Amino acid sequence: MKYWKYFGITLLVIVIDQAVKMMVHYGMDFGTAGQIKVFGDWFKLHYTTNPGMAFGMQLGSEYGKLMLTSFRLIAMFGIGYYLYSLISKKAHPGYIICIAMILGGAVGNLIDSVFYGVWLGNAPFDASTPWFHGQVVDMFYVDIWEGFVPEWIPIFGGGYTALWPIFNIADASIFVGVGIILIFQKRFFDEENEEHEEKEEEDQVQKQFIDEK
Repeated sequence: MKYWKYFGITLLVIVIDQAVKMMVHYGMDFGTAGQIKVFGDWFKLHYTTNPGMAFGMQLGSEYGKLMLTSFRLIAMFGIGYYLYSLISKKAHPGYIICIAMILGGAVGNLIDSVFYGVWLGNAPFDASTPWFHGQVVDMFYVDIWEGFVPEWIPIFGGGYTALWPIFNIADASIFVGVGIILIFQKRFFDEENEEHEEKEEEDQVQKQFIDEK
């Protein structure tokens, strides 16, 4: 039961993420034409696809997408095992919840990468196979600023860009999970260290008691 409680959070993130993506895909027009303003001009629903990493980033090589999807698959099992071990060791509940959220986000985007090229037919036209080349569906657009970036600015210069990339539920779950860990890391890990030290002291007392007998 203790495992289901936390893996249930992961499953909830996956279900919500995929449900929202399906509603966007089947209920919205792609691109600017289907854009829906939620809060003025600064927060919108905007259906787009992302062939790369979270928040619109990409890997540029020919095999970049395949490498990214393979990495996500390995990371999913790694994070899943790590979550299982944290639950077994009775780590701080807040930390376990954050890892469960990160795992849910990772699996959510992995599903897109592995299957959406086949299910939704959104693999790039030059992909060698639709499998493992699906594009991630994004929809939440925080429109802080967009325009042409001067060429003298490194990396982003010479093109039209938006200040804040479009993201999805999976991205947000990963971002929030990592953010909470960074903010509360002292609480999460100090309590864990204290519990470890207390256990070591108990073991030493028991060992000393046995030696004396």
